[in-house]
Amino acid sequence: MAEPSFGGPGGRPIRLAIVDDDPLVRAGLRILVGGSDDIEVVAEAGDGAQAVTAAEAHWPDVMLMDIRMPRVDGLIATRRIRARPGAPQVIVLTTFDADEYVLEALRGGASGFLLKDTPPREILAAVRTVAAGAATLSPTAVRRLIDHVADPAAADRRARARARLAALTDREREVAVLVGHGRSNAEAGAALGMSLPTVKGHVSRLLTKLDLNNRVQIAMLVHDAGLTPPGGPAG
Repeated sequence: MAEPSFGGPGGRPIRLAIVDDDPLVRAGLRILVGGSDDIEVVAEAGDGAQAVTAAEAHWPDVMLMDIRMPRVDGLIATRRIRARPGAPQVIVLTTFDADEYVLEALRGGASGFLLKDTPPREILAAVRTVAAGAATLSPTAVRRLIDHVADPAAADRRARARARLAALTDREREVAVLVGHGRSNAEAGAALGMSLPTVKGHVSRLLTKLDLNNRVQIAMLVHDAGLTPPGGPAG
């Protein structure tokens, strides 16, 4: 039998928190995760306020976050959680796919956005993906981002985005554009003739300089600015 793959830091299982106001949804997700060797549920919460407390108390690697909940919704909770040092990654998991939810969740620091009808295997794959530091978006979310870039307000966002990116050095800007179009650190390094540690250093400085939480937000800023890497966007 093949050895299980453990995706958390140090080779341990990924620590997951489930946040949803419906106990049946939480139970279903807990059962789903229970069949996986490399993910363990370490906390559950029924609203956004409890989610913030759970993040502080249990230090999960990833949180599956509902949007519409009593007291404090998932969008507010995501912003509060992601604003703190060492914050877990957040995947917004919801039945709603309205434009404002997708964009607000991503701008608030979420690394993923999935609908609740996403197949179970894809939900688990998304948890593993964001735990590894990447992003995951449902096809619906990708369409929303495309529509967002193409809407009539895009010109104003382009000007604001380019003003923010003007604070970067030429090299940082090159890295931002490649990362913004889905290139991995290794791919960006190969394209720019840079070592992997150097690229990682640039990405860290980008997040600090631009006051962003993750690579998804870099991508949104780059797309708002209308920038493409040499040779066009990554396929």
